[in-house]
Amino acid sequence: MTDLITLIANIALTLSFIIALIFGIAQVKTAERDRRERLTIETLRSFQTHDFAELLYFINNAKIPSTQKAIRAIPEEEQVKFIEYGQQMESLGILVAEGIIDIDLVDKTLGSFVTTSWEKYKPVFQDIREKAPDPFLGEYFQWLAEYIDERMKKNPRKPFYVDGIKKIKRVS
Repeated sequence: MTDLITLIANIALTLSFIIALIFGIAQVKTAERDRRERLTIETLRSFQTHDFAELLYFINNAKIPSTQKAIRAIPEEEQVKFIEYGQQMESLGILVAEGIIDIDLVDKTLGSFVTTSWEKYKPVFQDIREKAPDPFLGEYFQWLAEYIDERMKKNPRKPFYVDGIKKIKRVS
């Protein structure tokens, strides 16, 4: 009789452990999904600020110098915008490389702008990498731009308005 009670107690403990493990895993996955969603929303918000719009306008319209010496010759305000945008793209590249932000989010929000802006930055970054020397300058910005470019060439994405309604109907 004691053996039966011990066996039932052991089975109950084992089942309790398995159920607790399953719930724990589910909670960790839910917390990770919530964290990713919050980070995604925060990233989207950072792309929608007046300051970021100014940076995009600057990068689109400014003639980016091709050397570190030429960068130092432009007005201080332009130097700051140049540095700030480079830092933002570097940070974004790190977040994508570490799997914290999904590449699809970057593709859908900035897409080819990352690659075209990298092409403008590339000569000056290469100059600084050689002369400073700082071989790591803009490494994640470069990686992100090249990764997006490669993705766009291999799997060009259709604009959402083309077949988005089909996707929404499937989810509903």
